[in-house]
Amino acid sequence: MKELVPIVGIHPYPLNELMLMTGVLCTLRPTHVFEWGTNLGKSARIFYEITKHFSILCEIHSTDLPDNVKHKEHPRQNRGIFVKDISQVRLYQGDGLNTSLALCKDIHKKSQPLFFLDGDHEYRSVKRELDNILENVSNASILVHDTFFQSSRSKYNIGPYKAVCTTLRQVPDKYKIISTNMGLPGMTLLYENRNK
Repeated sequence: MKELVPIVGIHPYPLNELMLMTGVLCTLRPTHVFEWGTNLGKSARIFYEITKHFSILCEIHSTDLPDNVKHKEHPRQNRGIFVKDISQVRLYQGDGLNTSLALCKDIHKKSQPLFFLDGDHEYRSVKRELDNILENVSNASILVHDTFFQSSRSKYNIGPYKAVCTTLRQVPDKYKIISTNMGLPGMTLLYENRNK
């Protein structure tokens, strides 16, 4: 953490989430990371720094909104600012899910992909992403941000948690989960249950 925090800080990923991200990469050792919606490239930079520090051979693919799309979190000229000069991080513009799934079609069947879902807090969009990943990539591990459980009365950021719960009910015993539950924003890992 002493190398990572000075580079990326602790917002929007507090220390417990940075440690989960590190543990995920060190334990699962994915061959590919697909992530989108993080606009400044902070999560891509985190993944890059972890893979570099622990000598993990992993391709990092980061997708963000095209220039002509209007969105309140569109980075504009700051797109990928945390990774723009790092050749090991490949940057794309487009729909993150569709771009990532298209890239997945070209990787070897024995690859171990990790998907990082972030940047949209609505149930419908997170559920769409989870459903499509499950349908198209049988061996995917998925890390979902903004999953801290809270009452619907909060009216804040409850979509990702609900989407994860619904997905787990649809595929009982397919995944095990690890979650950070120390407060907002929260992060949940879905990884293959090999003991089923």
